[in-house]
Amino acid sequence: MSAWITEALNKITADAHRSADTHLLKLDIPALPGISLYLKDESSHPTGSLKHRLARSLFLYALCNGKIKQGTTVVEASSGSTAVSEAYFARMIGVPFVAVMPRTTAKRKIEQVEFYGGRCHFVDCPTQMHGAALELAKAENGYFMDQFMYAERATDWRGNNNIAESIFRQMAQEEHPVPSAIVMSAGTGGTSATIGRYIRYKGHDSELLVVDPENSVFFESYTSGNPDLRSAIGSRIEGIGRPQVEASFQPDVIDRMLQVPDAASIATIYWLEQQIGRRAGPSTGTNLWGALQVAREMVGRGETGSIVTLLCDSGERYPDTYYNAQWVAEKIGDIRPYREQLEGWMTGGVCSR
Repeated sequence: MSAWITEALNKITADAHRSADTHLLKLDIPALPGISLYLKDESSHPTGSLKHRLARSLFLYALCNGKIKQGTTVVEASSGSTAVSEAYFARMIGVPFVAVMPRTTAKRKIEQVEFYGGRCHFVDCPTQMHGAALELAKAENGYFMDQFMYAERATDWRGNNNIAESIFRQMAQEEHPVPSAIVMSAGTGGTSATIGRYIRYKGHDSELLVVDPENSVFFESYTSGNPDLRSAIGSRIEGIGRPQVEASFQPDVIDRMLQVPDAASIATIYWLEQQIGRRAGPSTGTNLWGALQVAREMVGRGETGSIVTLLCDSGERYPDTYYNAQWVAEKIGDIRPYREQLEGWMTGGVCSR
């Protein structure tokens, strides 16, 4: 192994040792008697999102497999957060980075990729990202990182401080230390694969519920058993949902899936801001809407327990889109019915309709 690769691996490992674990936030919701609801706040990573974990794992995987060498241009297909995190690690080890993303990607994410020295290559539609990334990598004699292929295999799902191990360790002193359910949305499918495998590996009695936005084929593929589904349009919730079933999506480790309306996802991040005084990204709304459905089911059955979901990134990345009322009205639609539904649950009882 070359001295450059050894140095690159050491830099990434040292960065991980400098990073503290992310917080586990407990939401106090009186309308959910006997239910403890937690948010794993992944926005506190150095690059501000859950994808920091993935990017670190992908770089280590590529370096150890001899795919990235000194001067190798790294190319990724990403709508934003993975691109930001990969740009960070590319700069750390001194290699060029190009992110292939839709033109509609949030402006703040584009700026962050460029801040870390990355270059953005835009396509008109999310369905064009993979092909464009392959062509760019070939043209520049580079390496296509391909998060959608390698996410589920690059992470050590048995432990090594992966997100699942972190969740269960932080839950150890809580009233209900083993969650009744962990709720997670799927982008690559890598995080849900890690969590599902870890639950089984440790023998925990926790349900893994994967939530999916509109215009994504994951949910339909899971319910139909058809892995070859395709969609001509992409998800409107940045970072999650895919127009095709990706290799990292592992349905066999998922206990249940739920499709979440996009308007419900956006309504939920507005509701969350009222609870914690902070803005979260749209995929957090998808996660939390699903977690609240689980909570309502548990209360309806007279059960108590805990539910954990993820705060994937900060809403400060989306001032021009998901936190812009005009943009939401034009691109997502009327979110008022879901805001009223959330308010009804919280004021009239969690089982009210």
